[in-house]
Amino acid sequence: MADDAQPVASSPSAPEPAGFPQSVAEVREALGRVGYLADEPAALVAYLAQRLGKPILVEGPAGVGKTELAKALSRATGRQLIRLQCYEGLDEAKALYEWNYRKQLLRIQAESADPSTPPGGSAGPDRQTGGDPRSPDPWADIFSEEFLLTRPLLQAIAATEPAVLLIDEIDKTDQEFEAMLLEVLSEFQISIPELGVITARTHPIVVLTSNNSRELTEALKRRCLYLWLDYPEVEREMEIVRLHSPEIDEQLARRLVEVVHMIRQLDLKKPPSIAESIDWARALLLLGADDLDRSVFERTMSIIVKHRSDLDVVAERVGLKLGEPSLGAEAAG
Repeated sequence: MADDAQPVASSPSAPEPAGFPQSVAEVREALGRVGYLADEPAALVAYLAQRLGKPILVEGPAGVGKTELAKALSRATGRQLIRLQCYEGLDEAKALYEWNYRKQLLRIQAESADPSTPPGGSAGPDRQTGGDPRSPDPWADIFSEEFLLTRPLLQAIAATEPAVLLIDEIDKTDQEFEAMLLEVLSEFQISIPELGVITARTHPIVVLTSNNSRELTEALKRRCLYLWLDYPEVEREMEIVRLHSPEIDEQLARRLVEVVHMIRQLDLKKPPSIAESIDWARALLLLGADDLDRSVFERTMSIIVKHRSDLDVVAERVGLKLGEPSLGAEAAG
């Protein structure tokens, strides 16, 4: 995080963002142009979020494109992406703001060492930091914007240009953190006791993601539009793979995706994500593979299977089947 405070300001109300999309199809096309193949539900929710000004809560297994949806919205709308990566123990100081205590202490020491400076500020009334030498609080000016360190939530609210705020893996935090978010998600404002209420200058697009590791509170869900993203069907995942690896042969891409779908049906610690399917396709291209037989599979399956116990299961259950003509039917079923 930067050490220097970022300026913040409040306004009476948040203006509506310019450049509203006019249809779901327009949103879907815009996402497609930046490399995100959205299905109808994802495009619909992205459209409504921009028109209604409501946050999006995206839930689903890890690796299905939840985070990438926020990144694609940022690219498609030309907005800055501001990301808050959640983790266990995340608190307000890392999510909202904190005071630059070191800078405050230096200011106090500097003013205390200057005998010409009255308690509370400079001798003159025109002090730019806003200190008043006659104030009953000697150090009132150290709680001003000059000493404020903004964190992602406040950065998004105080931004002068429209932004996309990504609150990633919200399910890793606790209910107390969710409660703190409610003011941001419903009013698009943040209350700072020393400064007052900071209201959004522009209306950010807010995307919260969850891997569904715990149930989120109803209060949080009520404030959001909801989207469930699951692993795509074979044809859709083929489109995604070929979009990111256009050089791959169609038959090889189909065989790769069918194998990935077969692996996802197994009881694994971590099924392969869409991003890992794309990585696997790129690896096969680099290796010059024109088919996905058992030998190639066993050499490269660590690209999509990342746990030692899963490697054994996949090698035994999938490796033996690669030569069978029924592979496509099993994977699709």
